[in-house]
Amino acid sequence: MTTDDKKEMMMGMMAKMKEGIDMKEMMPKMMMGMMSAKEGEGGMKDMMAKMMHGDEGKESMMPEMMLKGMMPHCIKMMMPAISKEKRADLVSNMVSTLMEQASSGMSDAEKSSFVAKVIDSIKT
Repeated sequence: MTTDDKKEMMMGMMAKMKEGIDMKEMMPKMMMGMMSAKEGEGGMKDMMAKMMHGDEGKESMMPEMMLKGMMPHCIKMMMPAISKEKRADLVSNMVSTLMEQASSGMSDAEKSSFVAKVIDSIKT
C-alpha cells in the first residue's frame, strides 16, 4: 500500500465519520471482529497477543513502536481534518489520558517529578 493509498483511505474514513458514523462505536466492533478467532488457531487474536506481549521470555517492542511512530503519525494526518475550535478539547482529553496512564503506579513524588518534566518539555 503506497503513501497515497493510505492517505486516500484515511480521507475516506474521515468522510464516513462526518456522515454521522460514530467511530467510538465502530472501532470496538471492528476490533471484536478481528479478534473473534478462537485461540490457538493462528487467528488475529493470537497474532495480536504475540505482537503485544512478545514471545515467551521476550518483552514486546510493539507498544513502544506504536506510541513512538504510529500514533504520532496518525495525529499528524488526522489533526488537520479537525476544526481549530475543537482541537483544544481534543488535545486536553488526549493529554489527560496520556498523563493518567503514564503516571499509573507512580508514587506522589514520582508523579510530581514526571508532571514537572512534561510541563517543562511543553514550555520549550
